[in-house]
Amino acid sequence: MALLLLSSMGMSAATADTLTVRVKGMRCAECAHKVKTVLRKDAGVGALDFNLERRTVTIAYDKQKTCVDSIYAHLAATKRYKATPYSPTEVIHKGMGQRMNDMHCQKCADRIMSRLSQMEGIDSMAPHLDKHYMFIRYDANRTCKADIRAMLNKIGYTPVNYYTSPKISWLYLNIPAEQATSETIETVLALNGVEDVNANAKRKSLAVTFFTDETTADKLIADIQAAGIQAVVPKPHVCTEEVKSEK
Repeated sequence: MALLLLSSMGMSAATADTLTVRVKGMRCAECAHKVKTVLRKDAGVGALDFNLERRTVTIAYDKQKTCVDSIYAHLAATKRYKATPYSPTEVIHKGMGQRMNDMHCQKCADRIMSRLSQMEGIDSMAPHLDKHYMFIRYDANRTCKADIRAMLNKIGYTPVNYYTSPKISWLYLNIPAEQATSETIETVLALNGVEDVNANAKRKSLAVTFFTDETTADKLIADIQAAGIQAVVPKPHVCTEEVKSEK
């Protein structure tokens, strides 16, 4: 995921105004927790909704107990988490690398780029076929990582997070279509060493990003199978797309 929603219920809707701000230093869930801690020191602050992809927080507050200037001041005092006004028309550039073992050739990459270019908010795409990954730049105010991944799944690919670190590796398995579910994803995410998971019923595939200092591919396969998921290593892929193009 790149979207995080954290909510803290407080006041009634009748007394609450809302303010949405951007906190550019807020990069992760831990940062969001620190921002939440700071804001909750203000007695007038109620519910908080965080969006880490846009680095925004929507703050419900009681205008009889606090004000916008006070909220900004609390965040400014942290130095790291200073807030600026948020505009839904602002361009918020984000980038993500997605590993797709089922992106085999240039025709695959062209198909992906053709479909993604039709989505609102896509800025640019750069495929790296030798590593089976694509870097995608987008406007987080007009689309999001979840929607982009949903589109990739829809057209028959199985994206998971890509990193350049040597401590990160990937696993790609075949599973029954009926097991390519959100329940399977949650089950595999809970396994030791797993960073990201995706499943595709159309492709009958399961893709995993994992930490090599915490587990191995063989151990992970065994753990996945022990969890009741009928996963097998696929046969080496022979790209018929390239054979057709040569003819």
